[in-house]
Amino acid sequence: MRMMKIVHTLLLAVLFALSIACAETKDEWIALGARIHGAFGPFIPVGIRIGLDAKEKLHADPRGLTVTYYNGAKPPCPCIADGVMIATQASPGQGTLQISPEKAPDGLMAVIVIKNRKTGEGLHYSISDEWLPKILAWIKSDPSARYD
Repeated sequence: MRMMKIVHTLLLAVLFALSIACAETKDEWIALGARIHGAFGPFIPVGIRIGLDAKEKLHADPRGLTVTYYNGAKPPCPCIADGVMIATQASPGQGTLQISPEKAPDGLMAVIVIKNRKTGEGLHYSISDEWLPKILAWIKSDPSARYD
C-alpha cells in the first residue's frame, strides 16, 4: 500500500510538472512579451515562434539552450531576440543569449543560431528582408492577431 502511494504521488508530480511546462497560453505570451519588451509589437511573436520551435526540435530542458542573434544591417533593432529570449529562457545575464557584433549576411533581417547546451545540436534560422513589410503590417492588428 505504501508503494502504491509513492507511485501515485510521483505520477501526480510528473503530471503537475508537465502542466507547468505547457502552461503558456496566447494571453500569457502576449502579457509576458509586453512586460519584458515594453509592448507586444510585431517582432516579438516572430521570436517566440522561433524559440518555441527550437525548444521543441532540440528537446531542451528549461534554460538548456544558447542563442546567438545576428541582426541585419537595416533596421529594425533586434526586437525578435526578446521573443526568442522569452520562449527559450536564454538570457544575457546567464550568458546564454548573445547579440553578435557581426551582422547577418546581406538580404537577411536576422539570423538566429540556437543550440542545445547538453547535446551541442543546433538550429539556424534566417529571416529574409522580404518579410519586413509583412511583419511591419502586423502593427495594424491587435496583439492576439499578431501572435496568431
